[in-house]
Amino acid sequence: MGKFPESELILNKDKSVYHLNLKPKHITDTIITVGDPSRVYMVSKYFDDVEFEMNRREFITHRGTYNGKKITVISTGMGTDNIEIFFTELDALANIDLRKREEKSRKRKLKIIRVGTSGALQEDIPLGSHLVSDYAVGLDTLMCFYDFQQEGKEKEIGEMLQQQIGLPFTPYVARGSQSLKEQIAGDMVVGNTVTCPGFYAPQGRKIRLDLKYPKLMETLNYFHHDDFWLTNFEMETAGYYSLGRMLGHEVLSVNAIIANRVQSKFAKNSTEIVDDLIKKVLDRI
Repeated sequence: MGKFPESELILNKDKSVYHLNLKPKHITDTIITVGDPSRVYMVSKYFDDVEFEMNRREFITHRGTYNGKKITVISTGMGTDNIEIFFTELDALANIDLRKREEKSRKRKLKIIRVGTSGALQEDIPLGSHLVSDYAVGLDTLMCFYDFQQEGKEKEIGEMLQQQIGLPFTPYVARGSQSLKEQIAGDMVVGNTVTCPGFYAPQGRKIRLDLKYPKLMETLNYFHHDDFWLTNFEMETAGYYSLGRMLGHEVLSVNAIIANRVQSKFAKNSTEIVDDLIKKVLDRI
């Protein structure tokens, strides 16, 4: 591939990437991501020091050390559309010579751990638990625009879900990093996560508008393929796993379960649940 045009790989005047406003020197090999910008501070308050900060739109970045290890924490905002922007620009920082606008011949592999919140789809997953996503199922259409190659089991699950829900497109399915899972999961619940393109109707919530798929919750709750069951809802993990696979990075998503949709319960101590998960991840990196 030749040079990336200015209109495709957009840089700011200081040669930082357009949305993240970062330069290659600002990222480390290990990166924690959070959706909520305020959650960046929940992570970096445990750092030994914070040597760099950047605040641009919903993308807030803190770089520092934890127990002597160099770590970057970045907020992404919500949704796989934001994850596409985040992941594309993060990979550009690692694997594109921004001065020459050319892809580097030697690739840098990043370790990216998403720390997020989620609602359980199964009755036996208690509030306050921590869940690691083995597979993620994308009910959004992001991968319709990429040549994303899926394995046999992944394709089968997507096709079965399309048929059972009645969707006009086929969901995509991707597995997270098994090496990061072995390193970080520990005592966490191992699950398979549904990534939705919204918080209300795409997750089966009805407020004032009627739902096109009124049995979505029931379908996802009962869906299984051999020993594969769906465990929780959120809005980013499938984007992480699919983009991570295509770009050659190790990616894992861990979730603080703050709601149980089957029981119609929401945790009153959600901040503490997330804080416990953050400390657990930091200690295992």
